[in-house]
Amino acid sequence: MTIETSPTDTPVEKASSTPTMMTAAAGELFGTFILVFFGVGAVQAAVAAGAQTGLWQVAVVWAIGVSLAIYATAAYSGAHINPAITLVAIVYDRMSIPLGIVYMIAQLIGAMLAALVLYAMFAEAILEFERQRGLLRGGPGSELSAMMFGEYFPNPAVFGTDETAWRVVSEKRAFIAEMVGTAVLAFMVGALTSEKNMARPPAAITAIIIGITVAGIISIVAPLTQAALNPARDLGPRIVSFYLGWGEIAIPGPRGGWLTVYVLAPFLGALIGGGIQRLLARLAPAAD
Repeated sequence: MTIETSPTDTPVEKASSTPTMMTAAAGELFGTFILVFFGVGAVQAAVAAGAQTGLWQVAVVWAIGVSLAIYATAAYSGAHINPAITLVAIVYDRMSIPLGIVYMIAQLIGAMLAALVLYAMFAEAILEFERQRGLLRGGPGSELSAMMFGEYFPNPAVFGTDETAWRVVSEKRAFIAEMVGTAVLAFMVGALTSEKNMARPPAAITAIIIGITVAGIISIVAPLTQAALNPARDLGPRIVSFYLGWGEIAIPGPRGGWLTVYVLAPFLGALIGGGIQRLLARLAPAAD
């Protein structure tokens, strides 16, 4: 999840030559695949199989996925692995709009492919989960299983799926949560990779700290919205779940909000957080 003016300025290293658009797209596709495979895979393992016993354990697996994705693909594309981070690069860092669009498409495809692979692995476990709880896929309350792909507010695993649970988090509050969480993420990514930040960590450690940042944000935001922080992470698996039988429970969802809360809010939050970081960087004294 780096922010850079070209695909080669990464928190891990700076490549000696600029990759082709095809190479950069492949980097974003496989980077997002790795991110979603570990992160959404952790959610599926936790919900369907009880493999994790708490939210923090899921958050830690997300952190691992983020860090591994950056290490694996930063040299090819800069490892944005998040359309919101790519938008920051377009708006503030002079990334070309055509290249940015290619990044976003690759990120969405990578997320969808990871969701399909995970379903191939967990299909029977998900079916058994639905049988045990009397869930009709695509019917009322089935967001309790659909949450293993797309995301819902409030978190169905924490608050349930009835109208009483809905009063806990309104669409407005969910929008704020996703916006603030992504703003913090974009701010930290910018700060951790900024050459003007004299306290930034060594390049080889940056990916780990970004992963830890994601885990920390998830631990706070996930009870409210499941903490997308990334339009591709939510939309890719959500599209897959739509075609796997969840239908209107996936899109538009029982309460809507899939576009405002999980796409627009992360984009806006990233622009806010990334913008604040760059403003502070401009105000920082020049290095000696």
